[in-house]
Amino acid sequence: MNRRSLLRSALLAAGGALAAPRYSAAAVPKTKIRRIRYYEPPRPNPTFNQSTRIVTIETDAGITGIGEGGSKDMLEQCASMLIGEDPSRIDHLWQLMYRGWFYPAGREKLHALGALDMALWDIQGKALGVPVYHLLGGLSREHIECYSGGTGQGETLQERARAVIEAGFRAFRTAVDMPWSAQPGGTPSGVFNSRQAVDQEVEKARQIREGVGQHGDWLTDVHTRLDLPDAIRLCSLLEPFAPFEVEDPLRSENRGIYEQLRPHINVPIAVGEQFGDRWDSNELIERRLIDYLRVTLPNSGGITEFMKIAALCETHNVGLIPHSTGPISLAALTHALGAFSGPVLMECGGVPKPPYLPQGVDFRNGKLWPRDKPGLGVEFDPAGASLLSEITEHYAPTPVYRRPDGSMTNW
Repeated sequence: MNRRSLLRSALLAAGGALAAPRYSAAAVPKTKIRRIRYYEPPRPNPTFNQSTRIVTIETDAGITGIGEGGSKDMLEQCASMLIGEDPSRIDHLWQLMYRGWFYPAGREKLHALGALDMALWDIQGKALGVPVYHLLGGLSREHIECYSGGTGQGETLQERARAVIEAGFRAFRTAVDMPWSAQPGGTPSGVFNSRQAVDQEVEKARQIREGVGQHGDWLTDVHTRLDLPDAIRLCSLLEPFAPFEVEDPLRSENRGIYEQLRPHINVPIAVGEQFGDRWDSNELIERRLIDYLRVTLPNSGGITEFMKIAALCETHNVGLIPHSTGPISLAALTHALGAFSGPVLMECGGVPKPPYLPQGVDFRNGKLWPRDKPGLGVEFDPAGASLLSEITEHYAPTPVYRRPDGSMTNW
């Protein structure tokens, strides 16, 4: 018996969580991608970078992968490059879609690429009969803790914050919004007075801390609304109330500005809801200018890219707090976060159950629980959505250059 067989036998003998994944190389069918379909669900999310459109990748072995995200034009360009390809070569196909038209993908294209990448991982898990998290190294945690601001019941902010914690969530979320004085009758005036907004947020922090108690957690989302002086002021004034983190305090275009913010604050910050691939965040991570990264799926380019970003975060002791997009992406995040050993928190106040998704994620007691089902563990019913596009022909007009070993390089 060779070394690999001995290791497998030992793992199987241990049983339980130590049991080896239920697959072998022989179990993977030789297959090619034959068709890609793109659907629009009922009441799609109008925000482009939170697209809830569904993509399916069909193979000639009868296995179909499911993904979510992107726009029709970007999806069709990426998808046409995959027809006839081996779906198991996930990283190779990621490189092909990302670099195959010579220019690096922008954030809009990454969103479509990420949806297709998600579906490729779903195919691989189904082909091997294991959850995707097994392919990523196995689970590092039993569940993913979540935070919420919209599920708590109560008349006062204190009562709502307390209710969220009592419901099992890790933290209560608030946000820097229009000052109360600028909202007569609850209708925003369109004028955002940043100094008033900061003062209001500090008062909210006092009430929330009373609600969650000494040992409860809370956080605030700034939505990139503040300039540097007000961001410094907000973080300084919130410090006595010990926020879990302050999210996206500054605009995301100039990432170098965090080098100016960091020396002036003592509260944790989470940045990157608007970011894409690793080159949007690598310097912030490597220089330890942030405490948590907020990139999500499919925005960052899918599971393939997300796990590379996660490894970079682990290297530099940065946690992950992804923003939520749609229900299929949330299922994919459950696998990716489940396999990451660093600090994790997920924005998730609840999970919709749309008619086109008879089986989605397992969300209970303010937590996401990984499913022990092949692939992403979700089911898609195309009868509940409208077909937008069908791609069956290969199209890749830019020549592909390869190194002598067959790996891809730029044209």
